[in-house]
Amino acid sequence: MTPEALNTFFAICIGFAFAGALVSGYQAVAQRPAGFGLLQDGVAPKTFAAVPFLVFAAPFIIMRNTLRGRQVESRRVEFVMMATVIAGFWSMMSGTFFLMTLRAAGVLV
Repeated sequence: MTPEALNTFFAICIGFAFAGALVSGYQAVAQRPAGFGLLQDGVAPKTFAAVPFLVFAAPFIIMRNTLRGRQVESRRVEFVMMATVIAGFWSMMSGTFFLMTLRAAGVLV
């Protein structure tokens, strides 16, 4: 495995883990699951605060909704595969940003 592939795999794992931690923390505090419905409150400060949260939590929310939709609504496998690819790419981007932030802060070498 090349170093670039390992770095990409690590970024995907970090992105999914960070998304899961954010959603779990939100659910523990708010006593309800996080979702994209947080953006439907109109123009309000909490709506603007939800945007950065959803940017990093989206991979977990996408996968949770996709797997739940597969079980409940019997969605097609192609839809689940497409959503998994989108969530994986999104996770890679947010994980890369998170790792770059840690490197800039001097936590990682």
